[in-house]
Amino acid sequence: MRELITIIIVVLLATGQAFSQIHFGATTAVNSTFVLDKGLSEDPRYNSDFTYEFAPVGFVFGVDIGKKFGLQLESILAKQGQVFEVVDAAKNAVGERKIDLSVLQMPLFMKFMSGKSSGARTNFSLGPQLSLIRKGVETLQYGASDLTFPEGTLIEQQPDGTYNITDATGVNITGAVLNADGTYSVPELPSTELLSSEAQNAINRFKEAEFQIAASFGVDIDLGKHLYLSSIIRANYSLTDMRNGDFVDSLKDGGVGSIFERRANLAVGIQLGLNYVIGGTRTFKAKNSVEESD
Repeated sequence: MRELITIIIVVLLATGQAFSQIHFGATTAVNSTFVLDKGLSEDPRYNSDFTYEFAPVGFVFGVDIGKKFGLQLESILAKQGQVFEVVDAAKNAVGERKIDLSVLQMPLFMKFMSGKSSGARTNFSLGPQLSLIRKGVETLQYGASDLTFPEGTLIEQQPDGTYNITDATGVNITGAVLNADGTYSVPELPSTELLSSEAQNAINRFKEAEFQIAASFGVDIDLGKHLYLSSIIRANYSLTDMRNGDFVDSLKDGGVGSIFERRANLAVGIQLGLNYVIGGTRTFKAKNSVEESD
């Protein structure tokens, strides 16, 4: 991975020296993450909560190849995940399911810019992103309650008259009692790790990396001779499942594949950055050009 990043930077440096302008800087951001999982969204036990996390620091290195096109490599340390409220059959909150990830995002953007030399310029960026999961955990906890389970849930009656229940996201419940209204009384579940980047059992570990597509729209504002401020609305969507492939296969083999689909992350956020331009900003260069012509 380090070798790949080094190669990309060397290519960008060579490109910048051959064609145009090099810039680098630091960023900060706030993101809202949506975990897209059909097994969770179609389960009446879960209500998704709006959550947001900070991406406290990131670094940018880019090359503008002319005034309208550039390449930009970023490295951003970000928090991602979502909280799902667990509700009982009466829609009362009885617990929560929480997905919490610390991720190193590395997008490589193609940057399309307005060709103006004014102090504020719009841009649109698109490119692939590799996200390395540095640390991650998915936990579930709820109190003793009456729950409703979706169609397709694997429910098996035991010799003692209780039920074992396995849902479409891999949660296994024992000792459930069937009620007259079709709900199940389940015992309390203390905080339990379902998946973790540090799990001893490989099947319950998150993948080490996700492949994503990232896009952004923003405005670059010149602040001085060598500095400009970048303000961006950005989003990234994962094309691969963050969960271990063996874990996903176990869900399908368990007979709950009817409502199982790939889990994906969609993150949307606002990013601010301060960038240093080697050779000067566009406003400075335009000003120098006017002075020289006079």
